Amino acid sequence: MTEIMYMPVWLLPLLVFLPAAAIFKLMTGLRTRVDHQHISKNERDWSVPDMCEDNRSSFMHQWDVRFKITTIITYCFIISSLTHLASTITAIGISLILLIISKTAIKKVLFRILALTGFLSMLFMIMPFTVPIHPGDAIFVFGEMHWLQLNFRGLILASIIASKAIAIALLMEPLLSTAPLPVTLHGLSRLGFPEMLAQMILLSYRYLHVFSHEARRMSSAMIVRGFSKRTNLETLKTLANFLGMLFIRSFERTEAVFIAMKARGYKGRFPAPADLNLRATDIFITTIWIALGAALIIYDRIIL
Repeated sequence: MTEIMYMPVWLLPLLVFLPAAAIFKLMTGLRTRVDHQHISKNERDWSVPDMCEDNRSSFMHQWDVRFKITTIITYCFIISSLTHLASTITAIGISLILLIISKTAIKKVLFRILALTGFLSMLFMIMPFTVPIHPGDAIFVFGEMHWLQLNFRGLILASIIASKAIAIALLMEPLLSTAPLPVTLHGLSRLGFPEMLAQMILLSYRYLHVFSHEARRMSSAMIVRGFSKRTNLETLKTLANFLGMLFIRSFERTEAVFIAMKARGYKGRFPAPADLNLRATDIFITTIWIALGAALIIYDRIIL
C-alpha cells in the first residue's frame, strides 16, 4: 500500500536547495584541493596516473598485472550488480581499504570523484521526482501540489547508483597507478587486447603533456603580444589560427617521432617492458578477491 505523507510547502526549497548547496560546496572544496596540488613543478593533471610508481611495497604493486586487471574488472561488475544501499556502502568501504593498503595517494582520487560529482548530483535532484510509484513507496506531497511528488524510493535508488559509481571509481587508481602504464598495456595485450591499439594509447599518453605544454607556450606568447579574449570576430579568428598552428606543429612532431622510431628499428612492436610470470601468490590474491566479491553478492541477495 502506497503511503502518502503531506508536508508543508516551505520544506520543498529546503529539500531541493540545501542538498544542491551542499553538493556545490563539496565540488568547490574538491576543486580547491585539486588546484593546490601539483603532480610536478610546472604541471597539474590528475586525469591520468603517473607513468611510474616509486612505492612498490604493497601487494598491488607485486600482483601480476594480468590477474590484477581481470580480477578488479570482474569485481567492478559485481559491484554494479548490487541492489541494496547497505551492500554498496560496504563496497565503498572495501575500496577505501584497498586505497589505504595499496598506499595510493588519496589526493589523486579527488580528481576522479570530482568528475563524477556533477553527474551524480543530478540523480539526487531528478530521480526522487521521476521514478514510477510502486506499491509500498513512501510519497511526500508538498501542500496541494499533487503533480510534484517526492518518492523516497527514488532517493534510495539515486544513493545506490552513486555509491556504485564511487566504489568503482575508487578502484581505478589502484588499478592504474600501481604499475607503469607500459606494463599495464603489455598485460592487456597478453589478455587479447589489440597490441596496435595499446601502442596508440601509450604514445598518446607520452605526448599528451608535450602537446599541452606546446599549447600553453603558444598561449603565453599570444598574451605577451597583447592578445586578450573578447567576444568579437577578431578573437575567433585568432583562436582559429591558434588551433590550426597547434595542429600543424603536433602533426610535424608526430612525423618526427615516427621517423625516429623507425631509425631505432621499430617494426610494429615495442619490446616487452616486463616479464609476466605466473606465481602462486597471484592466484591466491585473485581467489581471495573473487571470494570477497561473492561474499558481497551473498550479503546483497540473501542476507539483506
